[in-house]
Amino acid sequence: LLAVALMIPVAGTILRPALAREPEIYAPGGVALQGYDPVAYFTEGKPVMGSARFSHDWDGARYQFASAANRDLFAGDPDRYAPRFSGYCTGSMTKGIRNEGDPDIWTIVDGKLFLFGSGKSREVGLAARERMRADPAGMQALAQKNWDALRR
Repeated sequence: LLAVALMIPVAGTILRPALAREPEIYAPGGVALQGYDPVAYFTEGKPVMGSARFSHDWDGARYQFASAANRDLFAGDPDRYAPRFSGYCTGSMTKGIRNEGDPDIWTIVDGKLFLFGSGKSREVGLAARERMRADPAGMQALAQKNWDALRR
């Protein structure tokens, strides 16, 4: 009976133990980057929707790719292509908050992919991306410090 009670929807959520951790990688439905191909950001210079036909499971999430070649590149070096902070918004991470990263608001700095959110508005995500471009070292350092603390 208790197991059933824990699954009763309440205000759009499902009750779960109070100490349940958020997922390491932002992956609604188990699919990272909302299905976008992480390698394409580097090779095409833009977000490209992946396909379930070309997928690879890594670090608890399924990544999808536009081609077998991109899947194989990722499988050979996932740390190079996976978004920093596991796909959570980099701007929010500088405040110590996990918010959804938007695959359409992104930048590559020092060979690393960073996503920014559009939860409040697209303009907020775009402004955070511009802050990252203006002060990449400072923003990365602060976000990394908070990410490390949130993962403990």
